[in-house]
Amino acid sequence: MGENGWRWSDAWIFVSLVIASGAGRHRRAASTRRPEGVRLTDVLSTADHLNQAIPERHEVEDAVRRLVGAGLVSVTDGWFRITTDGEQLWRTRPSSGLGTTVDTMQGVLSRRRAPGAAEWSLHEEEHAAAVQEYYVRSIPAPRRSPEGHTRRS
Repeated sequence: MGENGWRWSDAWIFVSLVIASGAGRHRRAASTRRPEGVRLTDVLSTADHLNQAIPERHEVEDAVRRLVGAGLVSVTDGWFRITTDGEQLWRTRPSSGLGTTVDTMQGVLSRRRAPGAAEWSLHEEEHAAAVQEYYVRSIPAPRRSPEGHTRRS
């Protein structure tokens, strides 16, 4: 997409936010309670699951600025939330068909008004800490041996 249009990474981050927050679960009705928000680590985890890659700091920062500016997402004290407009956009998207959800959402965004520009920054240290937290969460916990544990009857 052009410099002023929606980018694939904008759709990638938006879909990651929606899925991480559970806002898209079963295309919920507008009357259901929306989650309170998610942290950056959750967004990165979901983005990695969607694209087998963790978004770079600049990709997250640029996408969030554009999504916040368009009124689709809000960020307060490190909590990312899908706005009512963002949830409505998600719920009314066409079914993916042969494309991926991210590709479909990029098409939806591209047909929508131009992306916005909001003041928001993601510091390198915050991104690095979220990536580190994600890696730590990803390490499987060791399995506990049943030996040595007394069985309670």
